[in-house]
Amino acid sequence: MSDTSIKLTQTPIHKLFLSYLFPSLLGMILMSVNILVDGIFVSNGVGPLALAGVNIAVPIFSILLSISLWIGMGGATLYSIEMGKDNIQQARSIFMQSLLMTVSIVGVLVIICLWKQKEIALLFGASTKVLPYVEDYLHVILLFGLIYVLENVLSIFIRNDGNPKLAMIGLITTSVLNIILNYIFIFQMNMGVSGAAYATALSTVVGLCVLLLHFLRSDSHLRFNLKTFHFNFSNMKEILKIGSPSFITEGSTAIVVVGYNIAFSHFVGEIGVTSYAVINYLHAVFIMLFFGISAAIQPIVSFSYGAKLTERLKAVLKLGLLAGIIAGILIILVGWLLDDQLIQAFSVHDPAIIEFTKQGIHLFFIGYLFLSYNLLYAEFYQSIKKIRLSMIIILMRSLILFLPLLYLLPAAFTGKALWLAFPIAEGLTAIGILLYQFKNNRSKTVYE
Repeated sequence: MSDTSIKLTQTPIHKLFLSYLFPSLLGMILMSVNILVDGIFVSNGVGPLALAGVNIAVPIFSILLSISLWIGMGGATLYSIEMGKDNIQQARSIFMQSLLMTVSIVGVLVIICLWKQKEIALLFGASTKVLPYVEDYLHVILLFGLIYVLENVLSIFIRNDGNPKLAMIGLITTSVLNIILNYIFIFQMNMGVSGAAYATALSTVVGLCVLLLHFLRSDSHLRFNLKTFHFNFSNMKEILKIGSPSFITEGSTAIVVVGYNIAFSHFVGEIGVTSYAVINYLHAVFIMLFFGISAAIQPIVSFSYGAKLTERLKAVLKLGLLAGIIAGILIILVGWLLDDQLIQAFSVHDPAIIEFTKQGIHLFFIGYLFLSYNLLYAEFYQSIKKIRLSMIIILMRSLILFLPLLYLLPAAFTGKALWLAFPIAEGLTAIGILLYQFKNNRSKTVYE
């Protein structure tokens, strides 16, 4: 057995979970701060319209991230399962297949998006006033889109190869450098939203270079070697199948943002769109904590599933759920107790926008109590190849329940009720999972 396999098999489960949780959470927290600082710099250095424009362009990040998670999580899950079976050559072949799929799919997508850039900006909900900001930001992000996706894919594989600390260092490097470059490009060089985009792009390039250090380690099982690549349509299909819940989780985020922007524009107006821009930035920060917890359990769950260590698999799920619930409660308290401070960070001065945003924080943040439960179970089922269950959870919370609520709530009540679409959709999904678990709590089939 390799050192990584021995660690995942013999380390006490609490200690093993914490060894993955702390680097993952720290990396995600810094990414969260990075996202928040982006919004603060743009809002203070360029203006509220620029913030709205960047928020409208944010779905392109969700689309790129969804592809990186689709291939990265699918490939890395399959990689860990094969490592659990001690099939090292097969695991390496899966890694190379994942990289080649990433380059092919993202390369084609970026070319198409650059060609239809203005149409995409309008599709995402850009008005005449914010369109120039959206296009300036979007163009740079698309140019560096492949680098952004490759960094995410490699980070996932490196974490699953037993090196969560380097994956964390890569994220830290990207985040810290992005903050520094944002300040330089926006405040010192007056580059506007293009400066924010270039800061993100260049910091991602450096972060990718940091991750490449993993391949210099003697104990790394990952190899950039085409000799380990054997075209296997069945494996590629399996990678896409296993990764599909992650793809839909993040891809649906783009749909949610666009849906919210359209709904607020229709039922509330510019006050609603600007308020949502602030809350969406905060949401992008807080949701990273839950992604961090999910990322911590995935390598352990997948390896334990491949090695048939059912009790360790169940134990790490319980630890993840406990961490998620605690995080959800803390986020709600932060929102409710520090709403004024959170809003002031974005230099919002219009009393109407401040009041509507405060109402949004008090209602929208309730959803975090259920979000952790839903995301962790979706990640867990995905990690043990129960794709159908994972897909049902994701589709229920993000599309099937959420989208109708965007129309029904304001139509039945007022535009203020739009803030409840998120917590209601998450709450109903959590109830569905609880009922399923209650029905199957005596069966071992879920874990096999």
